[in-house]
Order: sequence, then C-alpha cells, then structure tokens
Amino acid sequence: MGERMERIIGIDLGTTNSCVAIVESGQPVVLPNKGGYKTTPSVVAISENGKRLVGQIAKRQAITNATNTVFAAKRLIGRRWNSPAVRTMVDTMPYTIVEGPNGDPRIKLRDRVYSVAEISSIILQEMKLIAEEYTGERIEKAVITVPAYFNDAQRQATKDA
Repeated sequence: MGERMERIIGIDLGTTNSCVAIVESGQPVVLPNKGGYKTTPSVVAISENGKRLVGQIAKRQAITNATNTVFAAKRLIGRRWNSPAVRTMVDTMPYTIVEGPNGDPRIKLRDRVYSVAEISSIILQEMKLIAEEYTGERIEKAVITVPAYFNDAQRQATKDA
C-alpha cells in the first residue's frame, strides 16, 4: 500500500524542563522518559568519575556536585560574554561560566569547556533517545521550539545545538 512516512519528533527545549512529542494516529503524544515523567529537567552534569548525566539523575546530584551541574543554560544561548544577562549568570550560578574564543559564554565542567550549543545538544540527544526508545525507530528529524522573543543569534545557536 502507501509507504510509511518518516517520523518527525517535536522537542520543547526548555530553560527548566524539556519534553518530546510525536504524532500517533493524528494526535500529539508527549512521551515519558525512563522515569515515567513527561518532562525531563534541562540539567547536564559530569560526575566525579567523568560520566555524563542528563535530566533527573543530573538534577538529583546537583547539591553534592553543584560546580559540575549546569541548569538554565538556555539563558546563555546566543548571547555575548559582556551582555548583562551573562554577567548576572556568572555572578549567581554555582557552575563556572568563562569567556569563549568568540566572545561567547562557555561552561566549564570538570576539566572541559563546553559551548552552550554543546550543552543544549546533550539535552536534545536525551530527548531523541526517549523518542527512539518509545517508537523503536531511528529518529533523524525534529522540530525544536524557540521562544518568540529569541533574536537571530539565539535562534541560530539553537539550530547549531
């Protein structure tokens, strides 16, 4: 009969939480993560043994590993190092934010410096994994939300992620 359409997922990459949805029988369905939750904390951490943690597991160890746990990274996306928003985060966040080679903010976790797009991509990869585990299919395409107030640099940085 007709060939099956390629599945495209929708990801809401949020400042606090992220979620992923698919269309099933014409209806959008928000997919649960391994813990059964429909949202996943937008948190990335590097544990003491160098393991990358994402979501609930990263959030749970945030107090004991605050300097190596990133949250609210979306607030930095597409911004300049010297912008007021970045300056505020440098002063208030428990993790280290450093100036990148292009005057952009970067995040230092353990012995490595990550771009904000890299941190966002780790969260996006987790959302993709949730969808792949749910559907049993390889996912190649996604639609990712960006806030209406995002400027071109912020939109581009989200695309880069």
